[in-house]
Amino acid sequence: MRLVRFGPPGAEKPGILSAAGAVLDCSAHVADYDHAFFAGGGIERVRGLVASGAPLPEAPEGSRLGAPIARPRNAFAIGLNYSDHAAETGAAIPKEPVLFMKATGSVCGPYDPMLIPRGSTRTDWEVELAVVIGRDARYLDSPAAAREHVAGFCLADDGSEREFQKDRGGQWSKGKSCESFLPLGPWLATADEVQDPQRLALSLDVNGVAKQRGHTSKMLFDVWFLVCHLSHFLVLEAGDVLLTGTPAGVGMGRTPPEYLAAGDVVELSIDGLGSQRHVCVNA
Repeated sequence: MRLVRFGPPGAEKPGILSAAGAVLDCSAHVADYDHAFFAGGGIERVRGLVASGAPLPEAPEGSRLGAPIARPRNAFAIGLNYSDHAAETGAAIPKEPVLFMKATGSVCGPYDPMLIPRGSTRTDWEVELAVVIGRDARYLDSPAAAREHVAGFCLADDGSEREFQKDRGGQWSKGKSCESFLPLGPWLATADEVQDPQRLALSLDVNGVAKQRGHTSKMLFDVWFLVCHLSHFLVLEAGDVLLTGTPAGVGMGRTPPEYLAAGDVVELSIDGLGSQRHVCVNA
């Protein structure tokens, strides 16, 4: 299934994307795609609803798509998980996953504007595969066990302000958590829809010019290892989001460096997970 949320910011309703591409309203049956939904077996309930043939109304034409999950309890991210990206930034190849956090208030929809922070001259882009946790995970025994704790996958842009990240105290989260810096969607593909998360092509363009072209097979640490590994440091809660890293081609790594400004258009996609489009505007 492909889960979507539609409507104005802060008032989104849960829905599913039909085979014909229509957004069908599930709000009479589901409150939202949030922690309680995932923790309480919500995916199976919606699957049963669809299988029953119960009539689901279409969303109003032209409805905005929000992030396909409600504001998560936690948004985790892995840095330097592609060797080519580590190389372009001058960083050493990590011996184990590099973890940082993004403020959950940075989550926004797949076509919402990207806000350039006030005073920013180094706002950057990063196309990433996002994992959505389906049930609480703690001290998992193996990467194979992680498969039972993943609800699905979606497209993400890990927005980054490099001055805030690198020169304002060396605190990654400070440069990763600005408003609109975590667009998700357009849909959440449930885990059964993605045969192998390590066989997906990623791309990102700015103003129609190719910037990133990568493949999840090039991750240093794969999806299942990451979920298992993190479960030994913290509890991954149902509905949490985990970003899995970005390939080479970010603005910071280019010669000379390139950064976003008001009026720029960022477009990104991942195989089977749709595409996003953001027009940059000043905050």
